Amino acid sequence: MNSRIFSQIKSWIYIICIAATFSSCTQGVFDYEHPDVEIFVNQLKSGKLAILETDQAGYMPKFTTDDIETLLKYADDLSEIPAFPLAPVSYSAGGKLRLGECLLWTIESIRLGHNASMGCKMVHVDAEDYEGIYFLSDEEVLDAVQRYRNWWEGRKYPRTMWTIDPCFDEPLCGSDYMWW
Repeated sequence: MNSRIFSQIKSWIYIICIAATFSSCTQGVFDYEHPDVEIFVNQLKSGKLAILETDQAGYMPKFTTDDIETLLKYADDLSEIPAFPLAPVSYSAGGKLRLGECLLWTIESIRLGHNASMGCKMVHVDAEDYEGIYFLSDEEVLDAVQRYRNWWEGRKYPRTMWTIDPCFDEPLCGSDYMWW
């Protein structure tokens, strides 16, 4: 009887090990063609995102408007990340890369249909160039996050011919921030 119980325990341990292995493998794979926001964010934070490169820049995952709400969920996380799939200029300009700011850049790129800028750092509208002195503070990035959330919430309601809002589809409208 003891050997039978021991055999069943071994079988369950074996099944649990296989399930854990399979689960950890599927959680760690990031597909640029069919991206998962949670995996993207986790791998950015851990520095384990495999950055695919094209001729002059990093290759961005093919996120769509369906991903915006989930990206916004993580946008107020200002942890420093070691890398982001962009042109090298975003690193050479100095300053730390913040997860939330780079996620806002991703959202802006989805909104525009092309890369929002050469780097995932916002600057003040009076910036003369892409230098660290013009980059936003943490508080300003959090303000930009709220502006993007308000913009996204407003997009849930259709624009009508009576809508008089010049900022309807411009998240940073009225702020002192822009993408360089």
